[in-house]
Amino acid sequence: MGSICLRNGSVMTGVATMEHCAVLIEDGLIADVFSQKRFEQKHFDSSVKIIDVDGAYIAPGFIDTHIHGFGGYGTEDSSPESLLEISQILSQYGVTAFNPTLYPAEAPLMLNTIRSLSSAIGKETGAQIMGLHLEGPFISPDRLGVMKPETLSPVDISFMEKLWNASSGRIINMTVAPELKGMRELALYCIKKGIILQAGHTNAQYENMLEGMQAGILHSTHLFNAMSKLDHRNPNAVGAILTHPEFSCEIIADGWHVHPDLFKLLARDKSIEKIVLVTDSLKPTEQKHGPFFANGEGVCFRDGVFHRTTDDIIAGSALTMITGIRNLVTFGFSLEDAVRTATSNPAQIMHYSRKGAIMPGYDADLAVFDSSFNILLVAIHGDIKKNTF
Repeated sequence: MGSICLRNGSVMTGVATMEHCAVLIEDGLIADVFSQKRFEQKHFDSSVKIIDVDGAYIAPGFIDTHIHGFGGYGTEDSSPESLLEISQILSQYGVTAFNPTLYPAEAPLMLNTIRSLSSAIGKETGAQIMGLHLEGPFISPDRLGVMKPETLSPVDISFMEKLWNASSGRIINMTVAPELKGMRELALYCIKKGIILQAGHTNAQYENMLEGMQAGILHSTHLFNAMSKLDHRNPNAVGAILTHPEFSCEIIADGWHVHPDLFKLLARDKSIEKIVLVTDSLKPTEQKHGPFFANGEGVCFRDGVFHRTTDDIIAGSALTMITGIRNLVTFGFSLEDAVRTATSNPAQIMHYSRKGAIMPGYDADLAVFDSSFNILLVAIHGDIKKNTF
């Protein structure tokens, strides 16, 4: 793999933004970050490809840890080919790594889907498939969203073992309801396997959340959505997440799943490193022509989100990561903090070493965008997937 130097950019390292700087890529890794002055003093070998990004932002590649589908392909297809297509399309939107997220399904289908999708990991040519996110089946029937009640399961360690084995150890994160009977045993099992547990689709009361926290459930799924609401007599799930600094949280920043003004509350009550931007995007996101389906059901796009056609319930998001970053800035976040929620924060919470920052020795996963939030260049492990320069 050849060497590449991106010059004349504002480099968002994950720690600070450095203007008029350059990033050197060698053998798929960040080799150096240096000023324009140092760039002019260097003597590059003719084999180094130099790209002038004309003052654009050079950020770490975006990491989406909660995404069901994109461009007409979805995890519900139970197809490794579909997952590889998602990987390829995402790389054009600045996403360099993602956790494909599975809906719960009846046991035989869920096991088959996990086996099938796991077989694609390592074969992708676009965004890196880090591992699977299981959004269920151990979630609350009282906070289904558009999940199907017949696909839920009481906590069952033997079933969890089957899920884990079907994935060949490739389950990264899992959404669970902390109040379910047997959850502590499940949490301890998952901790041993290195699975990040997230409280979500939960009707937990405050004490349930604290018990979950003590068992290692320290992350949460799409804060405010599909969880017990803040109440002055019982803080419930939302209150526990907001008031306990140990909790980190996903947030869908499309302006519809969560009111824009609530982001001011979020920024005030949660440390920035605990906030993770996710899309929760569905199969028809950015799909040009219908009909549209998600999780086997018809959906329609209206008011910025997808609705299930049978009952008009919000089925999920049509967000992209770069649009989410732009929205966070509109909602009052600094650009640096908005980018952190999409890069270094998910990398740290998911324990992805060498990702989420632009520093020597890190993977050369980069997203270059302009002040209008247009994606101009994308590199994954130093391999350029999109280049408009």
